[in-house]
Amino acid sequence: MLQMLHGIDVSNWQGSVDWADHAIDGVDFGFAKATEGTGFTDKWFARNWAAMRENWMVCGAYHFGHPKGDPDDQVRHFLDVIDAAGGLRRGDLIALDLERSGHLPPQEVAAFARRWCRVMTLVTGVRPIIYTFLSFARKGYCHGLEDYPLWIAAPSHPKGRPAVPPPWNRWTIHQYSHGRIDRNVFRGDRAQLTALGFQPDDVRRKA
Repeated sequence: MLQMLHGIDVSNWQGSVDWADHAIDGVDFGFAKATEGTGFTDKWFARNWAAMRENWMVCGAYHFGHPKGDPDDQVRHFLDVIDAAGGLRRGDLIALDLERSGHLPPQEVAAFARRWCRVMTLVTGVRPIIYTFLSFARKGYCHGLEDYPLWIAAPSHPKGRPAVPPPWNRWTIHQYSHGRIDRNVFRGDRAQLTALGFQPDDVRRKA
């Protein structure tokens, strides 16, 4: 039988989140929006980041990508906000939210995402998880990202049974419900989930 962990994802749109209540309800992991582009910081991120830790969840932070912007600058902005909120610890997850094209063609959006992911991996040692929608991926905006774990938004599909768009052949996280709080499942156990995250013994942050 397939083992799955339950998670939620939030941003400033949710406002104050009762992480303790979600932990009691069996939520194992969470993702909180940290940044968008190079100029936006989610005002609730630091509070969400700390609260996930306090409730022993696997902690994830995501960046909403702006493909028209400079990917290196966006990595820097994201990591500066993470550092200001307490930094990365073992097992923390990083995700790139890739759902807007900025009216660029698919090949340019995909090139932006590949660069963002390469730089992030170089600096942190973490292979980012790619969050995207079925329709977006099917248009070619995710070309060349198949080596990164897929977090697929597919609320019309049964929990744990999403369609998998190219270039991937398997899913890692399924966002199966959109609502006041978005709901997710991870295919695997806690050790497998944290293995996708930050491993401080492997990489030292560059100054």
